[in-house]
Amino acid sequence: MFAVTSLQPFIAVGVTLAVFVILQVRRGTPTDWLFLIALMIVTLSGILTPEEALRGFANQAMLTVAALLAVTAGLRATGVIDWIGRKLLGNVATEKQALGRLGPVLIASSAFLLNTAVVAMMMPVIIDWCRRRNVSPARLLLPLSYLAILGGVCTLIGTSTTLVANGVLRVEYEKWMAKSSAGLSEQEAARLAEYVESVRPMPLFELGYVGIPAALVGMTFMIFVAPRLLPRTRDILNQLGEQRREYLVEMMVRPDCPLIGQTIEAAGLRHLPGLFLIEIDRAGEIITPVTPADVIYANDRFVFTGVVSTIVDLEKIPGLVPAADLNYEVQPQQRQQRHLTEVVLSRTSPLIGATVREANFRQRYNAAVVAVHRNGVRLTNKIGSIRLEAGDTLLLQTRTDFVGNYRDSRDFYLVSSVEGAAPRRHDKMRLAAGLGVLLIAWLIITSLLKGTTVAVGFSSPAIAAITIAMLMVGTRCLTISDARNALDLQTLLTIAGALGLGLALQNSGAAESIARFLVNQVGPHPYVLLIAMYLLALVFTETITNNAVAAMLLPIAMAVAWEAGYNPRPFIMAITLAASLSFLTPVGYQANLMVMGPGGYKPIDYIKCGGPLAAIVAVTALILIPLIWPF
Repeated sequence: MFAVTSLQPFIAVGVTLAVFVILQVRRGTPTDWLFLIALMIVTLSGILTPEEALRGFANQAMLTVAALLAVTAGLRATGVIDWIGRKLLGNVATEKQALGRLGPVLIASSAFLLNTAVVAMMMPVIIDWCRRRNVSPARLLLPLSYLAILGGVCTLIGTSTTLVANGVLRVEYEKWMAKSSAGLSEQEAARLAEYVESVRPMPLFELGYVGIPAALVGMTFMIFVAPRLLPRTRDILNQLGEQRREYLVEMMVRPDCPLIGQTIEAAGLRHLPGLFLIEIDRAGEIITPVTPADVIYANDRFVFTGVVSTIVDLEKIPGLVPAADLNYEVQPQQRQQRHLTEVVLSRTSPLIGATVREANFRQRYNAAVVAVHRNGVRLTNKIGSIRLEAGDTLLLQTRTDFVGNYRDSRDFYLVSSVEGAAPRRHDKMRLAAGLGVLLIAWLIITSLLKGTTVAVGFSSPAIAAITIAMLMVGTRCLTISDARNALDLQTLLTIAGALGLGLALQNSGAAESIARFLVNQVGPHPYVLLIAMYLLALVFTETITNNAVAAMLLPIAMAVAWEAGYNPRPFIMAITLAASLSFLTPVGYQANLMVMGPGGYKPIDYIKCGGPLAAIVAVTALILIPLIWPF
């Protein structure tokens, strides 16, 4: 090592600032590579040992996120995510309505679950809704992260930071309980007893006295103010390859379809964006126009016109099958081997002049026609009766090897897979949902067991998530290859690098030196000291890990309170809250990092939206804390 020890704090701070500046001014810079480069610099400078630098790659938080991504892929593959989306956001039409629906659900669930688990499970629901409504995911993903973080401070078990803070309190409580009052005056003994009582570990809902009002204030801000501050980028939607070609689609209702008996309105088929239900063919009787009150019966044939993205959603509804070839789906397991593919018929195709039914796609290509598009012509015939022409674009259900087998075929000008059209294993839906519920229950139990010696293996969120991910694969809710593909390496490497960079700030002494200096400068007034400790924790939690902030600042705050003769409880609550609430940077919390890529956010977006949110939450907390826990 060639580093000079006295320069290490400056190197750690300089590298951290450089990362933020580069992320802001060079949007295309891969975040994972940037953090890995920063990690190597602080390691080669001697601030971190090689073991410490690599510790982030085995960190429980990173492994938990990785396993949760695989579990979420299993929930998506079996249609559970689609079901949750329909129940939660099915008839929601605007961003404000979506935030109004999401806010209470996210805060309530995050109060008892890890924030990262909530964000991992809800991200695909929100992205799917955004795609269907032609809304940029950037409008909702950052609120998702912020609402989950706010919910985490409503109880002791909502976030790992509060559990770490409680662990520090437990150590402090036991240390002071062991102190003898022998030889102390009556006044000193009374003060010791009062102090010991003030550093007792927190019960489950004590933090919620401030956390719940702060979460409600924050939710109100996210619904009514944040939409004006969030970016309106369209880049992500463009990457999704939104197609505006209008297809004719004919689907049949199987006898086992769960929509049977519902009205068109109740089934959610009335207001699918980009899709219009032209008519219903019921045993030869044509029902048109279709009204919202029309009831769905078995063997009904629905004729739609619409765009690819919504046809993809239509394909995911269990019990609806392409009417052009009803024999194509025999076993539910076969759905997992099929994908939607677009093809354009060439002039040399042997299909030209034949009807869709005569073309016999199943025998010729092992495929089924789902929809047909013809430029400049609105098709009105039943799909099976449409006579094919050169240039027609067909949407096919195909086997996974279709694109490779027919990419160079003279039958087609173009063969391409449809993005996001992976089939659903609806036969495994209940099993996957059961595993998801088991994971939620297990994660709640891990929070309750944290810090105890009971069932050490069962008390690890990472072990819980990894076990459920393995069960997803073992029960065939998810294939091994899909589980591997679900792991977002950019997010995982960014988390590992950010953890190492935070440890460098701590190891170099920069963080502790800044903390002690500021505490010494603010003077003896308890309210000024409370504000200083809160702001100090707030700033540090944006650059080093939340848990490290709580572990580092709580002993300092308690020592200052003892020396000054104040009740340490308000300072304990202020630091615990501030360390758990990270809104200003993407690296301050894993949930913020998880939404950065899919939302296309820049660091300035976190400051623009998170800055006012952090301010109003801080004001709420700093008003309530002294009222609930007087100095």
